[in-house]
Amino acid sequence: MDNYFEIGYITKTRGLKGEVQVSFTFDEPEKLKIKSVFIEINKKLVPYFVDNFKIPMPQIGYFNFEDIDHIEKAQLLTKKKIFLPNRLKPKREKGAFFYSDLIGFTAEDLQKGKIGEILEVQEFPQQFLATIHYQEKDILIPLNEAFILDIDMKKKLMKLDLPDGLLELYLD
Repeated sequence: MDNYFEIGYITKTRGLKGEVQVSFTFDEPEKLKIKSVFIEINKKLVPYFVDNFKIPMPQIGYFNFEDIDHIEKAQLLTKKKIFLPNRLKPKREKGAFFYSDLIGFTAEDLQKGKIGEILEVQEFPQQFLATIHYQEKDILIPLNEAFILDIDMKKKLMKLDLPDGLLELYLD
């Protein structure tokens, strides 16, 4: 899966004719050129040709796939991640930065020291959250300017000043 990037996941079916709703995890889905996608099924990427799709709201899309013409067929695709080949990733402007770039970075807190590797970045209406495996638990850290002291792109390191008690919330 190294040659692919995640663009989102199928949240639910829509109507009876096989249409599905996609929640995009990719920052700017309107910039994607989508003729076919790869859907993760049993840890393998399976190609699906796209009949048509639209993006009626920010980060939400409606897709029709070839050969998926009934709600029962579409139902099998719900909760599955969708990928595109890396060669289709839109080029970004020089110096542009997305929170998803932080995946794989090490998070370090001013008081606690090294917390762990950033495994995932999710966008919620009010903020972005990073998932980090810390002391045998997955914890969510808000990615906002109040907590981020520095991001070192070369060292793949994000320095944080987390509020007292935030990590402890997950450990009790």
